[in-house]
Amino acid sequence: MGEWAQFRSRRASSSHGWSGYGGQCLGAYYSRQDPSGSSSGSAVAASLGLAMGGLATETSGSIVLPAEKSSVVGIKPTLGLTSRSMVIPISIRQDSVGPVAQSVKDAAILLSAIAGKDTNDNWTSVQPFDQVPDYVKACNYSAFKGARLGVPRNGINYFLDNTTKPIMAAFEAALDLIRGSGARVVDKADFARFDVPAFSRNSNIVMGTDFTAGLTAYLKMLKTNPNNVKDLADITIFTKDDPREEYPDRDTYVWDSEFDSNITNESKESYDAYEANRHMAEEQGITGTLDRYGLDALVMPTFTSFHLPAIAGLPIVTVPLGFYPPDTATTMNLKGTLVNVAPNVPFGIAFIGRRWSEETLISLAYAFEQRTMIRKKRNPCIIPTFELGDRWTNAYQADISLPSTDSNQTLILSEATKAIVKRSMSNLFSTRSWSWSLLARADSSL
Repeated sequence: MGEWAQFRSRRASSSHGWSGYGGQCLGAYYSRQDPSGSSSGSAVAASLGLAMGGLATETSGSIVLPAEKSSVVGIKPTLGLTSRSMVIPISIRQDSVGPVAQSVKDAAILLSAIAGKDTNDNWTSVQPFDQVPDYVKACNYSAFKGARLGVPRNGINYFLDNTTKPIMAAFEAALDLIRGSGARVVDKADFARFDVPAFSRNSNIVMGTDFTAGLTAYLKMLKTNPNNVKDLADITIFTKDDPREEYPDRDTYVWDSEFDSNITNESKESYDAYEANRHMAEEQGITGTLDRYGLDALVMPTFTSFHLPAIAGLPIVTVPLGFYPPDTATTMNLKGTLVNVAPNVPFGIAFIGRRWSEETLISLAYAFEQRTMIRKKRNPCIIPTFELGDRWTNAYQADISLPSTDSNQTLILSEATKAIVKRSMSNLFSTRSWSWSLLARADSSL
């Protein structure tokens, strides 16, 4: 998990998948690959088979982006479908917990297990059903037949550059496949308004004010707090003093900006920012477009898909779409430490819908997955060749260090014991009686 869900530093001062506790998580498809974030390790672990799947959290892109970079399925649920109890918050108005897994069906199994009402998160009380749907039953190969899918080009074109040409070529081919499978694709089903600069300004206000208030409330609920940190100011002091946090190379710009602001999440400025973005995301954006064109869902390249669903609390399902070709020029992240674009790096396609439309989206994603099986067309640069439990048990008994050949493998081996814990917990997914706090601890550094 990227530390504080990447909500600490300027982009040029940070990197996806890094934390002072776990170090740098790396993507599995290219040496020093940026895994995206913030739920980086959950996606990488699922991709490599270190667990049957993982839990991830999304405020704005943190499930679907690492999922696409690891060539796995990611489901960002409707806000309120899954509990956020004792999940470290950024925004109570945006945060969602969802699964990542190698297949749509595996992700659907996990979603059915974690969905449901929770008295510790009153946002779940608005669910329109008392019995959680069996999302596995939504996996329908024939889902495209008769479906109406929209392509909001103005929500896509803003983000295009030279590095996205291979993604768009694969996306256009995917639309042809979807049409050929019986769906009606409504092209240029554009949003009534899509003002990215205004949306970004408002998002910064909403997330900043929600984070400050939410963090204080979260820290008050801890039964054990060995460093006695009570609020963002205490966390900032701890971060600047502890050498593991690599300050000032990794700055605290985001937090410092909040100290300079007099806005709280109960102020008119925060409310107005949220309402402006919600209106752009819903009536002027996704729900308005779905209604205006009579659509079942929208389909977009994953890297363009998450902005409006974040503020509107709408669901997304991403599935693998393709990989960058062999002649791709390598580009680095802004910090210059990780490879962002390179040959073999995966990318995804996303289906976006109305609230509580997970069954529809899972059905569409499954139909695409089964027709393409993109994930099986390329292998990661690291492939586990041993059973983790046996290897680590033998190493522990012999009190020896495991060999590693490169930084990716070092990372994978160092996290293997945590993956074993997660794998052993998989039998708990058949019941709603498991402990959120236990699962959160097992997943905290993945």
